[in-house]
Amino acid sequence: MPQKVPSFYELLDAAEHSAVHLEMRDQYGITEESDEIARWQRGEAVDVDPDSEYWQDWTEAVRRSVARGVVVRRARIVSEPVTTYIRYEHHITQVNVAAGERVRWLPRSQASDLTLPGNDFWLFDGKLVRFNLFDGYGRGLGPQHSDDADLARLCASAFEAVWERAVDHEKYTV
Repeated sequence: MPQKVPSFYELLDAAEHSAVHLEMRDQYGITEESDEIARWQRGEAVDVDPDSEYWQDWTEAVRRSVARGVVVRRARIVSEPVTTYIRYEHHITQVNVAAGERVRWLPRSQASDLTLPGNDFWLFDGKLVRFNLFDGYGRGLGPQHSDDADLARLCASAFEAVWERAVDHEKYTV
């Protein structure tokens, strides 16, 4: 009988001490964000209220985890000059920070000597990897999960190497 693959929120809720996320793309084609990005590009206000309905599921999940003592960190490797998408993402990152995430940015030119996995990932408690797969246009293709110990160690090592070099969100300018 096939096992049910846990959702992202189930994995975050089950984390005991850490949830780390490494993002390495300069563009994501997430359909749900397209209207907000278009508004932002026109200079209109976009939703950065962590308590709004738009962000509620995310911020509540992060807050629940942080309240249990889980450290939630996100590192982003970005090309410079940054893309329009990354400038938008930098602007809305205040929501992540308000929810309790720690966020850092690393210019891609400073990552050339790092060993990195081929895809963005979440790593939960240093044991379970959830790769986020995207097509060439940045559209999500769905996740892949692995509890392979060697792969988890690779992802943990890659994340920590990026984190050590990266700049805190509050100090990184786009």
